[in-house]
Amino acid sequence: MAAPRSIATQDRRRQWLALGVLLVLAGFAVAGPWGLLAWSENSTALEARQAEIAALAAKRDALRNRVRLLDPEAADPDLASELVREQLGVMREDEVVITLEDE
Repeated sequence: MAAPRSIATQDRRRQWLALGVLLVLAGFAVAGPWGLLAWSENSTALEARQAEIAALAAKRDALRNRVRLLDPEAADPDLASELVREQLGVMREDEVVITLEDE
């Protein structure tokens, strides 16, 4: 009779061990670094990175356009004049310079 009781005790221990492992896995699924609670943080970080990427892409496109306008083969005369006046402080005698502060 001792043998069946021993087998039942081992089965019960295995069941408790399996339950413990399942509870630990469920805990990680909810509160782990990739769990449900971290999901909102990750989605917020993803949205922030996507906004940053969009801003950098717009800045890159603006710089690409400015470089295209400064091409030595076909420079934009207005941009070239603006840069010369800004960098060298060159102006004609009949011009008045009004500087505005950036907000």
